[in-house]
Amino acid sequence: MKKIIQLITVIFVTSLLLGCDTYNKDEFKKLIQNSYDRVQAKAKIKGNFCYYLGSVKFPYTDEPVLADDIQWVIWNKGKLSRSLPLFAEIGLLTRRPVDGKEGLYHYDLTDLGREYQYEDIDRRDVEPIYDNSFCYGPIKVIKVTDVSEKTYERGLSGYNETQITVKINYQVVNTPEWVINNQDKLKALYGLYSVLLPDVTYPQSLLYIKGKDGNLYQDSWSYLEMNPSGKLLTDKE
Repeated sequence: MKKIIQLITVIFVTSLLLGCDTYNKDEFKKLIQNSYDRVQAKAKIKGNFCYYLGSVKFPYTDEPVLADDIQWVIWNKGKLSRSLPLFAEIGLLTRRPVDGKEGLYHYDLTDLGREYQYEDIDRRDVEPIYDNSFCYGPIKVIKVTDVSEKTYERGLSGYNETQITVKINYQVVNTPEWVINNQDKLKALYGLYSVLLPDVTYPQSLLYIKGKDGNLYQDSWSYLEMNPSGKLLTDKE
């Protein structure tokens, strides 16, 4: 999971308790749905599932790997050499040959690509880094199936810690046609579980930490970033 924005969800336990040790699943469902909706709205992102292209600013022209490239640049160019041709074929990017340079192409966003684009700009370095993804699929929480509590002598913080695990079932809303119609290509490049379909129920576990004040805390996640780590499958194959 990659976080677009750091949002700490603070839950006041009294609103979630039915009794001394029983949590209200319906209240948890409302809270989790509100968290997903709030992060998505604040980030202005199309959905919670994103196909990462690489670090790229559009319009973009292919850059061959050079002898003095550092490893990060080599990795990034490798990602772009697979992700950009795929999304040009799907229709989210344009692709034009570079005059006089065989095998190199110009890329830019189509109207469809702009609709689903998420650009995360990191300005902490001398030159900004433009991380680009195409995102889809807002989450709709269907049901909280289980809430369990366990205390560890050494938790995630390294100290005595009580963790609340919340298991949910969810569905993905408005999976676009470009995802549904290109499942094989997307799965080949981004993995078998990169395509989430409408009207299918998926499980998910969420972790909360009980603070010393008795309230629950969660570092909210905003989207699942899927990296192009597989094979580029095109219509020509």
